[in-house]
Amino acid sequence: MSIDLTRPHRRYNPLSGRWVQVSPHRLDRPWQGEETVPKPPVPAYDEGCYLCPGNTRKNGEVNPDYEGVYVFDNDFPALLDPPDLAQSEDALFKAQTTQGVCRVVCFSPDHSKTLPLLTHAELREVIDVWADQTAELGERFASVQIFENKGAMMGCSNPHPHGQIWATRHMPDELTEEIVQQVGYHDKNGSNMLLDLAAREVESGDRVVECNADWVAIVPFWAAWPFETLVLPRFKAARLPQLSDGQRGTLARVLKALTTRYDNLFRTSFPYSMGWHQFPFAETALDHAQLHAHFYPPLLRSASVRKFMVGYEMLAEPQRDLTPERAADMLRAVSGSEHYLAASEASA
Repeated sequence: MSIDLTRPHRRYNPLSGRWVQVSPHRLDRPWQGEETVPKPPVPAYDEGCYLCPGNTRKNGEVNPDYEGVYVFDNDFPALLDPPDLAQSEDALFKAQTTQGVCRVVCFSPDHSKTLPLLTHAELREVIDVWADQTAELGERFASVQIFENKGAMMGCSNPHPHGQIWATRHMPDELTEEIVQQVGYHDKNGSNMLLDLAAREVESGDRVVECNADWVAIVPFWAAWPFETLVLPRFKAARLPQLSDGQRGTLARVLKALTTRYDNLFRTSFPYSMGWHQFPFAETALDHAQLHAHFYPPLLRSASVRKFMVGYEMLAEPQRDLTPERAADMLRAVSGSEHYLAASEASA
């Protein structure tokens, strides 16, 4: 039996095993919710920024006059690496010591250059650092989580373009859940879930935002956030260090084009949380799980209207009004090659 996707329905996320409620008709409802005013463009250098080259950080350390990507151990890490592990097995109050390392990755010395404003070569350097850090930390830790929180709306405490890396000896829940789902899919279907997904999405094109010979960026069929995207390799890959020189170059092009489309959609520096899911170093069989990146942007109707996960979303399951197909249409309709700021400067 076919399902009318223009009416309220639920979509299943095979990567998480969860469902999302889709209510397309609700886009017609009036909006009187909270709106925020986008901030003006930031300067290339900010003397008050803790991450700009040559500036002093809160703990008294002085940043070098770095010229490319700069990595350092987080001054206020969420994780420590204690020598001893302890665990409580109490059924109601179970707890365990965590071990890990937190690092900060400054993408550029230029305070104003977010990912879409970097050149392909600069973005490629970021990807190389992500891969190098993964390989180094993977020798000591089971999981290496690379992520970026962009914009104050997503809780970013510093506007300088940067991301983070958290490496842990334990396996985080989200990654564990995805691996279980991918292994289950492989056991049932005899193939790789995300390779199958990439091929099916490229064939249909309904939810494709960016695509080249090596990578595809889609608004997934089960997306919970309005303009959520999934970046998938079209080849078998478990971790970033496995990427060839050419695959890193084509990834830089997809990431630049995707984030440029984000900014162009509402002509604002589009906030999001993004991160890479890589196969853990605690495992040896790499046949079932696939490298991929999630982008979770909160904006809904404009640069000042955001989606909140509240009420039903917090207590039952995620819900969205804008269909993933319509979101992909909107992202494809704007340029992925010319950023709106560059166009404005050219016409000034």
